[in-house]
Amino acid sequence: MTDDFVRRRLDAEIEQISLNQLNELGNQAISLGLIIGHGHHRGQYEILRQGEVLLMSPQEAISYLQNLIRSVTEES
Repeated sequence: MTDDFVRRRLDAEIEQISLNQLNELGNQAISLGLIIGHGHHRGQYEILRQGEVLLMSPQEAISYLQNLIRSVTEES
């Protein structure tokens, strides 16, 4: 195996972990009533809130959803 192959494989695995985390965070935010939907849209991640559509990179979406969930769970 070449270093390039190993690097590509590792990058793909990291991306998959991020997508799984993003999906879990999105579903948690829906269950908490914080958003009404989420998913991929034209190479970006889309978050639907009441009357609002947010498009961002997957990494930005992870951070956004974590902060949104944290703000509600810390209030409880």
